[in-house]
Amino acid sequence: MRLSIIAVGTKMPAWVEQGVQDYTVRMPRELKVQWREIPLAKRGKDNNAEALCRREGEQILKFIPAGDKVIALDVNGKSWSTEELAQQLGDWQMSGDNYSLLIGGPDGLSPQCLARADGRWSLSNLTLPHPLVRVLLAEQLYRAWTITVNHPYHRV
Repeated sequence: MRLSIIAVGTKMPAWVEQGVQDYTVRMPRELKVQWREIPLAKRGKDNNAEALCRREGEQILKFIPAGDKVIALDVNGKSWSTEELAQQLGDWQMSGDNYSLLIGGPDGLSPQCLARADGRWSLSNLTLPHPLVRVLLAEQLYRAWTITVNHPYHRV
């Protein structure tokens, strides 16, 4: 199974790159995680959030591999506990499908991206900075996988 994480924003701080890399390399070969970055749409005085979001969404949609199931990270999505995420991850693996997880830019995901999504997931009710979302997502995917294989990383 492959997880493609498609995120708006490039040139992340070193701590983000390090954190994402640390958890990504821990994932097993049978659960490959790929990160793809989409540049932010150019911001200017006359741009509105809707237009910027639409432009970023067009780029995101181009990067979704054909046939992938899509999960949009969205504040209005369903919240999962870590154990529920582990169950989801196990279900995804059993399905035989590949998945793309979408992280929008500062203005969120476009309506087109949300319409393309097979599901919506909210990481938190808190407003999180996009760099932190990447590290949090990488760690939680790793933690969820450790639960599915009874690895001691996750202790309750």
